[in-house]
Amino acid sequence: MNPPISDFADAPTELRFAALHWLSEPSADAKVQGVTALAQAWQRGAVTLGSDAVLTAQRPIPGRPEQPELVSPLMVRHRSMHTVEGRAVLIHALAHIEFNAINLALDAIWRFPGMPREYYADWLQVAAEEALHFSLLAGHLRTQGFGYGDFPAHNSLWDMAEKTQDDILARIALVPRTLEARGLDASPPVRAKLAQAGDMAAAEILDIILRDEIGHVAVGNRWYGWLCAKRGLEPVATYSALAIQYKAPPLRGPFNMDARRAAGFSEPELAALGK
Repeated sequence: MNPPISDFADAPTELRFAALHWLSEPSADAKVQGVTALAQAWQRGAVTLGSDAVLTAQRPIPGRPEQPELVSPLMVRHRSMHTVEGRAVLIHALAHIEFNAINLALDAIWRFPGMPREYYADWLQVAAEEALHFSLLAGHLRTQGFGYGDFPAHNSLWDMAEKTQDDILARIALVPRTLEARGLDASPPVRAKLAQAGDMAAAEILDIILRDEIGHVAVGNRWYGWLCAKRGLEPVATYSALAIQYKAPPLRGPFNMDARRAAGFSEPELAALGK
């Protein structure tokens, strides 16, 4: 049985310390409940932003459960959507992406001091919504007779987070605006496959996720633009240079142009896709 949210009252009450606390938490259920409680406490004014101190992690990050086993992306097999297990494998992969996304949003809060208050509030909202997405997918997975951790998963999202841990501009450019933005492109065809297979509950969860992820990528675009302006950099050329420097995976279509526009990508950025 999961602990009630009230049991997390002893968590830190400064936002960046609290973000690091929940990032380090290995239990998926506790992490989800802790992030939800943190966002609620922030809205009530019970959590302060705190100082701009440089924080040091005292536990391994990100905290994650012993399962799923993490393997190379090439070893994550795709299975037939015509079987319950095949669809469960897909739902599990989506749940793992959302679990990683919780950690990525928390990491964006604790790791980078000196940003405006609105930056931290934005990423806390993202973390709370990613926690909801994970809960929806994990709950649906249980209705299929499986649980989070039952299938192998890969760690590509967090790998890029580690590469960009020393530069907030690179982090924002290459995680929310690149890897997570790929979810805007991938979501409609995945939804269509689930709906065609008769799993309308999963399809409706993906509708919620796509709606929210447009906002999450917009947060990335907003702070990428802010950072470029602060450093006197041209956004499109800077993105290209960062993608080369950090060996970001090439972007290949088809692209969900409507969702990308809604998320704040400029027309020059959209025109540069895939070049």
